[in-house]
Amino acid sequence: MRCKNLVGYLRAMKTLVAIVFSCLSIAVLGQRNVEDSTIVARHLALNYARQFPGGDLSSRFGDNNSLGVLFNVKTTKNVMFGLDGTFIFGNEVTEPGLMSNLLTEDNEIIDNSGHVAKIQIQERGFTLFAVGGKVFDFIGPNPNSGLLVKVGAGFMQHKIRIEHALNRITQLEDEYLKGYDRLTNGLGLSQFVGYYHMDNQRLANFYVGVEAMQGFTQSRRDLNFDTGVSDTQPRLDMLFGIRAGWVIHLYSREPQLYYSN
Repeated sequence: MRCKNLVGYLRAMKTLVAIVFSCLSIAVLGQRNVEDSTIVARHLALNYARQFPGGDLSSRFGDNNSLGVLFNVKTTKNVMFGLDGTFIFGNEVTEPGLMSNLLTEDNEIIDNSGHVAKIQIQERGFTLFAVGGKVFDFIGPNPNSGLLVKVGAGFMQHKIRIEHALNRITQLEDEYLKGYDRLTNGLGLSQFVGYYHMDNQRLANFYVGVEAMQGFTQSRRDLNFDTGVSDTQPRLDMLFGIRAGWVIHLYSREPQLYYSN
């Protein structure tokens, strides 16, 4: 039995090594001349933005951070299209009346044991957009670099995260928590203008620019327990920021030619 397990382990390692070397060969054999011609390029990008709220969102949250993952395809015409997802998080919550029905005269919340509770209130959210745009190559080291303009459409969601891991508070647990978290979502749009850089040596690929997002959203909770109000009004939630991303190109293996005498 041990021998069979060892053989299986060695086969798995052999497969893993083959996959790694295959990926390396794709990166090496997939070299194309980016210096003097536009190329088809599939890529992943990891990005970060510091964002500032506008519209109705500014009455609920302050500045936030945004981490994103982008999958894009660039054609030989420098047209781009893909999917863009971001995770929104922040520590500045300014929602009027939040948990006001649970506060004591000293603005404290008491847990189930009668102690003052330690509560963290944070912003959480995400966006998911289908995006499209174009690179205008009048600047940059090659025809694949230049001014990047893109737009997107999809989904935006945000809510208030209430954390009290060290305290049991029945009013802020399970289904009751939904009466305080202000879960909101709806249609979202995005715009980006910046610089896209594809390095001649394939080492430093990145983009950076200004970004705007608009969410045509609405509360998904029937009633806010703290204010006693049913929030049914449509919202215009906006975010503005500067986003920078590191690009990882996914080159395909070039065809190999075989000659026979």
